Amino acid sequence: MEIIKPSFGLIFWMLIGFGILFFILAKYAWPIISKSIADREQKIEEQLAAAAQAREDMKNLKSEHQALLTLAKEERDTILADARKLRDKLYDEAKDKADEEAQQIIKDAKKAINFEKMKAMTEMKNEIANMSIEIAEKILRQELADKDKQEKLVDKWINEVNLN
Repeated sequence: MEIIKPSFGLIFWMLIGFGILFFILAKYAWPIISKSIADREQKIEEQLAAAAQAREDMKNLKSEHQALLTLAKEERDTILADARKLRDKLYDEAKDKADEEAQQIIKDAKKAINFEKMKAMTEMKNEIANMSIEIAEKILRQELADKDKQEKLVDKWINEVNLN
C-alpha cells in the first residue's frame, strides 16, 4: 500500500531530488541542448538558402545557354549566307572571265583563220581545253572544301597519271 500512497517523507525527498536534477539540467544541459538546436536550425536554413541560390543559378545558366545557342545559330546563318554570296560571286566572276576569254579567243581565231586555218583550229581547241580545265579547277576548289575529299581526289589523279 505504500507504493500506492507514498508517505510525506518520500514525497519530500522526491521533490528535493527532482528539484536538484531540474536545477542541474537547467544550469548545464538546457543551454547546450538549446544551442545545438539553434545551430542545427541555422545550418538547415543556410542549406535551404544555398539550395534556392543553386536553383536560381541553374535557371540563369539555362537562360544563358539558350542565349548562347541562339547567338551561335545566328552566327552560323550569317556565315552560311556570306559563304553562299562568296560562292555565287566567285562563280559569276569565273563565268564572266570565261566569257571574256572565249570572246577574245574567237576574235583571235577569226583573224588567224585567214592565214592558217588548220593552225587556228588547233589553237582554239587548246585554249578551250585550258579554259575548261581552269573552270573545272575553280569549281572543284569550291566543291572540295573538305580536306578528306581533296586528298582522295589527289590520290586518284596521281594513280591515273601515266608517266612516259
